[in-house]
Amino acid sequence: MLILVTGGAGYIGSHTCVALLEAGYSVVVADNLANSNKTVLVEVEKITGKKVQFYLIDVTDEANLDRLFKTHQFDGVMHFAGLKAVGESVEKPLLYYHNNILSTITLAKKCLEYGVKHFVFSSSATVYGENPSPLLETMELLPRTSPYGETKAISEQILKDLGRVNEHFAVALLRYFNPVGAHQSALIGEKPDGVPNNLMPFITQVARGKLKKLRVFGNDYPTIDGTGVRDYIHVCDLAEGHVAALEKLKPGVCIYNLGTGRGTSVLELIETFERVNGLKLPYEITARRPGDIAECYADVSKAKRELCWQARRTVADMCLDAWRFEENN
Repeated sequence: MLILVTGGAGYIGSHTCVALLEAGYSVVVADNLANSNKTVLVEVEKITGKKVQFYLIDVTDEANLDRLFKTHQFDGVMHFAGLKAVGESVEKPLLYYHNNILSTITLAKKCLEYGVKHFVFSSSATVYGENPSPLLETMELLPRTSPYGETKAISEQILKDLGRVNEHFAVALLRYFNPVGAHQSALIGEKPDGVPNNLMPFITQVARGKLKKLRVFGNDYPTIDGTGVRDYIHVCDLAEGHVAALEKLKPGVCIYNLGTGRGTSVLELIETFERVNGLKLPYEITARRPGDIAECYADVSKAKRELCWQARRTVADMCLDAWRFEENN
């Protein structure tokens, strides 16, 4: 089977390319490289020993996307392409609404035109907003904490509506939590440009001395130690969850949380990183970040039951693999 992976040169997309190739699928990547680098696909090929076809395409560009669908007969699509920084989305809402929603519309349109029946969508736990954890797939969506969350909720609704009126269209909406870590080979991992938006690459860059100290956004949340609590999931577990969802796809729309089901605070994550890697991290407490909530972790029982999938790697594994990647890159 040939799978189109949009945003496949990105952090989660590249690890999912590895999981797909190792599971016997062939992969075509479409990416505009706005948040990624083409060289990561060379590393994907090293890890798997298999070729990846790459197209420099913005998924909002219908003409280029149409040519891609004419060139290849895809069996399925995994849609990762999108902007993903919660804080930036608060500052630049129009950019996020245009890019994230239009890319979903354009890609879904091509799937229907060319008879591609399998669609796996990279959604986010941000669609739950301030719902109490553990978060269930049946909860009402409350994404108003950020425009980023809104774009994911709107994209989900578009795909739900399409699945409702196209009887052969099979959609999986994967709401995942906080991906961290790197491939055990240390060849691919999270490598943001400039100052990272996400916690783990910020931690690894401070540990390496690229940045002076870590900023912890708020210590007055109603949590175990006052810092934000998140469900951190190893990126390789997350990638394997995408393959599991693809293999279980059936007509209609299915929604799954992909997480560990356990919450870890920012300070707990820092302590684990220090302990397993034998390092000390300087950090300071700063003001809360716009769009952040106190606590967010998953109920993962549905994915375990229906996909026969569950996260296997620990927070310690995440910290070890993330630091190994940073040291080697």
